[in-house]
Amino acid sequence: MNVKVYLQQYLFLLLALSIFASCDDDDAPVLPQPTIDNIEIGLNNNEMAVVGRDFHFNAKIQAGNKIENVVVKIQQRSGETYAKVWSHEVNWTEYNGSATATVHKHFDIPADAPEGKYDFLITVNDQNGTKLEVKKNLSLYTAENLPVDPKLSIFNIFAKEAPYYRNGRFVTPGTSLQKGDLFNSQVAISGVKGSGKMYLLLINKKANHRPESIENIDFGKAIVYDVYEHKDWATVDHFTNSVFDEASYSMVREWPNLTIGAATDNNTPAGPITGSKAWETGDYYFGVVYKNTTYNMSFFHYMEVPVNVN
Repeated sequence: MNVKVYLQQYLFLLLALSIFASCDDDDAPVLPQPTIDNIEIGLNNNEMAVVGRDFHFNAKIQAGNKIENVVVKIQQRSGETYAKVWSHEVNWTEYNGSATATVHKHFDIPADAPEGKYDFLITVNDQNGTKLEVKKNLSLYTAENLPVDPKLSIFNIFAKEAPYYRNGRFVTPGTSLQKGDLFNSQVAISGVKGSGKMYLLLINKKANHRPESIENIDFGKAIVYDVYEHKDWATVDHFTNSVFDEASYSMVREWPNLTIGAATDNNTPAGPITGSKAWETGDYYFGVVYKNTTYNMSFFHYMEVPVNVN
């Protein structure tokens, strides 16, 4: 066989193999990839976190086949300056085998994390071998460098005009709020300025609803005890739903009344206490949800209280 014929046959073989491989690739199934939405990086999705404190992450995942794991990583960016080299990774395997998952997580930002602007990387690995990677922004602050730092300073409950819960303790442990009891509460949040709003809520625990931001309150499940706001405060102060003016020695705003078993709540306008939020005997969440609209920062706090309406 001469060289020319040999080269022709060799090239023909290469072409045939190429065509075969191309056809084989075309016939290969395209594997479905996972998808993600409803992502929240920090409360209110404000893409902020505080060094040494709890951090909020939420996402809804649809697997291509089934979830293998979900990984988030906080990673430094090129071109940014940091006090030291640092990164942080969290791997959640409890969603393994699920076709869908709502990943609602809280984890602490390590105390040794340096301030700065970071990439927040979300990776969803699928059991079919595909994966989804999403990159978001995250800014880390130390507490002293926050524009506002909402914290709970007063959280009291009164029943029948007597202290019921004070300084983090029940006055008489084990006692329930009874039908017909006059319910009152004073709540104060320190470290705020600008504009903000608070809701004080009673929610039947069995409703499985404990909103962490105002936007997530389901008023079909939440009984509103109080709603109050502050506007355009130039300096940091504490914000409370019971306001006393020391100069005039008079009340500027008194806390509202709510009777356990009442037909309507104290929302604006008042909402009927029916349907999913109708009074029942059982354990209730009572809590405050606050949002500072000027700086897009939120705060929430809940405790549990027994209610008896029989």
